Amino acid sequence: MAARPYWKGQIRLALVSIPVEIYTATKSGAKIALNQIHEPSGKRIKYEKVVPGIGPVDVDEIVKGFEYSKGEYVLLDDDEIEGVKLESKKTLELTQFVDAHEIDMIYFEKPYYVVPADDLAEEAFIVLREALRRTRKIGLGQLAMRGREYVVSIKACGRGMVMETLRYAEEVNKAASYFREIGEGDPDDELLDLATTLIDKKTGKFDATEFHDRYADALKELIERKKKGKTLNIDDESGGADPRGSNVIDLMAALKNSVGGSDKTGKPPVKKAAAKKSGKTAAKSKSTTTKAPARKRATK
Repeated sequence: MAARPYWKGQIRLALVSIPVEIYTATKSGAKIALNQIHEPSGKRIKYEKVVPGIGPVDVDEIVKGFEYSKGEYVLLDDDEIEGVKLESKKTLELTQFVDAHEIDMIYFEKPYYVVPADDLAEEAFIVLREALRRTRKIGLGQLAMRGREYVVSIKACGRGMVMETLRYAEEVNKAASYFREIGEGDPDDELLDLATTLIDKKTGKFDATEFHDRYADALKELIERKKKGKTLNIDDESGGADPRGSNVIDLMAALKNSVGGSDKTGKPPVKKAAAKKSGKTAAKSKSTTTKAPARKRATK
């Protein structure tokens, strides 16, 4: 495997230890990095590490410190930090198993691939993987990586396993403080039926390849056009607003039209548009009424 492991150690379940390697499962290749440029000179802006009253300093002179009081620091060098003894630096002990749905998705942070470290570890690795798959459980434990100890989960994934770091409870804002102003009333049954019908209509299997970063694509297009000396017309008469409109006047009509498929065109409900049109026509006819007989006006 060409990639370098992010962590090497062992997964321990009771008296069983399985040597494993962990690799980062995600990449940031889709992101476009923009640098800060000094416009008059066209040169890139650089950042220097400076000390007030002293000026720029060498990297070798920098150590880490914890501010225990205003302007007062306890200094720690890398060897001292590395010397902090934690068993989880080399061992991930699975201490609990839970159903995946018992953990709110907001706690999951970043995924990693887990593979056996060698051929000797493969048998025990496969046994653990299949036991997790058969029981439909995920294992939980704690693991120290890059100067921090994480709560992690382990679950089966294809021929391997996936480890995900989880946020601690104190890292997650309580939802109640954001949701308390939302009403508790039950929605209208017909509206709910229409909404669930719309969800069922759009339900399918998840395929990550169907989604693309459209902002990154548009930014790349802008960059390419500017490289060629062209400009991209970014002015929009709608001001960037959704062409379907921002005001839902009739939720029932909107849901019915969405279920009926008119949501793809972005046109307003036909009945509502017709009603408005007939109303305008009636008003116009009323304002231009002549003394001609009704029967004669009808035959035109």
